[in-house]
Amino acid sequence: MTGLLPDDIAVVVVGLAGAALAHRLRRALPGASLHGPIAYPGDWDEHYDRASAHIGRLFEGGRAILGICASGILIRSVAPFLASKREEPAVVAVAEDGSVVVPLIGGHRGANALARSVAELTGGVAAVTTAGDLRLGVALDEPPPGWRIADADKVKAVAAALLRGEPISLQDETGCAGWLRAGSVRWAENCARRIVVTDRRPPLGGALVFHPPILAIGIGCSRGCLAREVADLARSVLAEAELAAGAVAVVVSVEQKLAEPAIHALAAELCVPARFFPASRLLAETPRLTERSLAAYEATGCWGVAEGAALAAAGPAGALVVTKRKSGRATCAVARAPQPIDAVATGRPRGRLSVVGIGPGDPGWRTPEASAALAKASDVVGYGLYLDLLGRAIAGKRRHASPIGEEAGRVRLALDLAAEGRPVALVSSGDAGIYGLAPLVYELLDTEARPEWHAVEVRVFPGISALQAAACRAGAPLGHDFCAVSLSDLMTQWETIRMRLEAAAAGDFVVALYNPRSARRRERLSEAAEILLRHRPPETPVFLGRNLGRDEEGARTIRLSELSRADVDMLTVVLIGSSQTRLIDGNPPRIYTPRGYFHRAS
Repeated sequence: MTGLLPDDIAVVVVGLAGAALAHRLRRALPGASLHGPIAYPGDWDEHYDRASAHIGRLFEGGRAILGICASGILIRSVAPFLASKREEPAVVAVAEDGSVVVPLIGGHRGANALARSVAELTGGVAAVTTAGDLRLGVALDEPPPGWRIADADKVKAVAAALLRGEPISLQDETGCAGWLRAGSVRWAENCARRIVVTDRRPPLGGALVFHPPILAIGIGCSRGCLAREVADLARSVLAEAELAAGAVAVVVSVEQKLAEPAIHALAAELCVPARFFPASRLLAETPRLTERSLAAYEATGCWGVAEGAALAAAGPAGALVVTKRKSGRATCAVARAPQPIDAVATGRPRGRLSVVGIGPGDPGWRTPEASAALAKASDVVGYGLYLDLLGRAIAGKRRHASPIGEEAGRVRLALDLAAEGRPVALVSSGDAGIYGLAPLVYELLDTEARPEWHAVEVRVFPGISALQAAACRAGAPLGHDFCAVSLSDLMTQWETIRMRLEAAAAGDFVVALYNPRSARRRERLSEAAEILLRHRPPETPVFLGRNLGRDEEGARTIRLSELSRADVDMLTVVLIGSSQTRLIDGNPPRIYTPRGYFHRAS
């Protein structure tokens, strides 16, 4: 493999003749997923109905596309979404036999590197057409990771001048410009037109300026310090020293500040990671501090947070370029490293717990946001069946499976792993917030004294719920007011469930019943049916959906009077119409509840 590849590659199969090559590429390319037509069975990670629409959605979502198809298909599919070449993801066309690989869009956002890597695998030709790559051996608009261009609009003019053979000088103030010297360019001496590599603010004179990631900003602050105060302090510190924000590689602090919003806000504003060190690591920097703070030591166990963290990030050969500066509730210092800082390998990140609803399990019913959260996770925690349903989507990740009934243990494990600084996905079927694990996450955070959990960033990602899946298969029964009731009395008293059923029946809601019948609860469904029959006609349509979105899916429509004798189990969702719900005969029959468009209230 050569070059820096995109980390999320959609390998799209358009014709089945390319399926074998696509499977090979999925196995070989890190972060690759396989997308195929729903009309043809295959080991697809995601499937689609119309190729052009699917490719357009992938492109609009910022995902790199490797299409096993003609270039024209990809071009026509993404054309409506073209905007800026610095923002568009890589799009690469591959001949079905792998003989030719063509980077179409995003050459300097990974497409050229991806094309070369695929050509290495297939023995084909990478048809790279980017002039800078071909003739100069260097791509000015694709600097190494972490580098910033002060004014990207100047790149085109400078690259064109180099291609014309005009003299341009290279002024390296940092000693980090090796990648620019590695090409075939013969740099001139002291020309008016120049490229400058610096961590300083851009000089006058129209130079093309590159900023290497060699600065670390150390931040200390009181709990709850306002984000604006920290940002204002950091900006003033950089301005005072005439340092460029584009040269900042990382924002760093002590681990006690893992959950401090102001630090993460500053990192987000600078578009760099936030990383954190244990107090013991900062304590080791004591000899290099310009001053020692007793207050900092009493609060954190180290004599200086801002300076100590900046120096730890810059490494033993780094040095302070701005000593500690103070505002009312924050401190800031800046250190410079002699070489670019690898922010990912610096300190530790804040742990992240993504609570992900995976829908019924079929990749086509998984939201792109949920898929992205799974892709970013290092560890995936869940009920074993749900992890199996995810298949290739979690290949190569650490799986933590547990049996049904171990929900609290799963959540505790997920929080513990995230508290170690890992990106963790905790999966639920359907939607994680609807009879899923999201409420349990927050309940444990609320009730258990585990301070390390509160340093974790928790986000919930929606999924297609069982009632949504059932409603789509049935027709449109949820067109008006509806509610959901679980008939399981494991965590809710039956008297409470009965009261809710009575209220739903009296209110004429469409009712979705979860967990309708188990081996232990044979008669609860019959009692629920009796309650509803007292308030709506016996011919009220009822939809039974079992294992929706899975291979063994089953669906049928009955009347409310037949519900008590129906063959249902814990894998079935029951949708019971209101008095207004209608049935359209057909194969299959369709159920809908009118919204009232033709009978508007006056």
